[in-house]
Amino acid sequence: MGYGVTSASLLLSTGVAPALASASVNVAQLGTTLSSGISHWRVGNVDWRIVRRLAGPGAVGGFVGATVLSGLDTAVARPVMAWLLLVLGVAVTVRFGLRHSPRLERSPRWTARRRFLGPLGAGGGFVNATGGGGWGPVVTSTLLATADAEPRRVIGSVATSEFVVSVAASAGFVVGLGLRDLDWWTVGALMAGGVVAAPFAALLAGKLPQAVLGVAVGGLIVLLNLAPVLSGLGVAQAGVSVPTLLAVVAAVWVSLLVRAALVVRRVRTPRPAPTGEERASVGTAS
Repeated sequence: MGYGVTSASLLLSTGVAPALASASVNVAQLGTTLSSGISHWRVGNVDWRIVRRLAGPGAVGGFVGATVLSGLDTAVARPVMAWLLLVLGVAVTVRFGLRHSPRLERSPRWTARRRFLGPLGAGGGFVNATGGGGWGPVVTSTLLATADAEPRRVIGSVATSEFVVSVAASAGFVVGLGLRDLDWWTVGALMAGGVVAAPFAALLAGKLPQAVLGVAVGGLIVLLNLAPVLSGLGVAQAGVSVPTLLAVVAAVWVSLLVRAALVVRRVRTPRPAPTGEERASVGTAS
């Protein structure tokens, strides 16, 4: 989770047009999501029931989102995309940084929630195409919070279904933009990095502290997109220092990272065995 929104944010910060940034990321994801899906399948992280319910609606949402973004003027699309990525970054940071426990809560009502997988997939696909990313932050986060399934299976299933979403979104960008304006060196670099990293990510899914990783990714996305959003709001013209605001946000980000690390450490530290006196006092109280 975070490949698309991070990559799109970096491309936007270098001046790439929003539609081309999202198109480049989605085309690159044809390789990365395929590699990721195969890697998750090989280590047993894929639940094909979840994949079937997410992939189709996600593809429809991805194609529609790509065609909508392709039709927007760059001057309109840039702030819209920056706002969308900023909201996703804040959502990820809050989700992982302000929890009392790094353990992701799961509801036992998984069967009753299956009917919502279609709309969730469609919404995630649309956000993924219009924002250059967001399938993971929208779909993975929602399922981790509501699905009665192992986190590694949720992560693997969502990653596998994303390949279909990327195919549909790429097709939408081909229809809306064509391929001539894509920077294939950028696409190739994004794809190569993702393909190399995907097998390691599949092996580490569910093993690394998700709270720390979530806050790290979310905070990076926020910082990359906060400046263009503030510029669009005319904050500098109002006499407010944009670098100062960025520094404050960065300080908050670091504090949330430290907090998440401390929470993970506290949960993972084994509690000492009760002493004889403590056991005796418990017995007396009972």
